[in-house]
Amino acid sequence: MRNSRFAVLIAVVWMISLSLVAQNTASPKAEERITKEVRHELVMLPYLTVFDNLAYKVNGYDVTLMGQVVNPTLKSDAQNVVKRIEGVERVDNQIEVLPTSPMDDGLRRQLYRAIYGYPALQRYAMPVIKPIRIIVKNGNVSLEGVVDSESDKNMAGIRAKSVPGIFSVTNNLNVAKS
Repeated sequence: MRNSRFAVLIAVVWMISLSLVAQNTASPKAEERITKEVRHELVMLPYLTVFDNLAYKVNGYDVTLMGQVVNPTLKSDAQNVVKRIEGVERVDNQIEVLPTSPMDDGLRRQLYRAIYGYPALQRYAMPVIKPIRIIVKNGNVSLEGVVDSESDKNMAGIRAKSVPGIFSVTNNLNVAKS
C-alpha cells in the first residue's frame, strides 16, 4: 500500500513537471511573432540613433537584449517596451551603456561624416534607421549592421580608419544576401 502511494506521488510530480516544461516552451509561431514585435518595438524607440546598436535573442517566451547605447535611458526604454509585449515572460537586459566622453562624441560626428558623407555610401544615409551603426567606446570603433556588398563593407571600414584620433576599427558589417 505504501509503495503504491509513493509510486502515484512520483507519477504526479513527474506529470506536473512535464506540464510546466511544456508551458514554458513557445511554439515556433509564437516565437516568430515575439521576434517580430521585439524588432518593431526596438526600432520605434524615439532616442535610437546611428550611434546605438540594439540586438536581441528570443528563446521561447524569454528575450535577451544586447548591444551598446550612448543614452542610458535607451537601455531602460528598450527593456520596458519589450516586457510589455504579449507573451514575453522575462527580459534579460545585457545592453551596455557606453561611457560619456567628449572625445568619443567628436569621433562619432567625424565618423558619421566620413561614412555617410562619402558619395559611394550616401544611399545608406537615406533610411530613417541607418543600416550602418557606428559604435565608439574609448576611441575604439565598431561598425555594425548590414550593407549590400562586400565592397561597401570594405569602403565603410576604410572610411572609418581614415578618421584621425581612432585607436582601432572593427568592421562587423554583414553583407545582405541577394
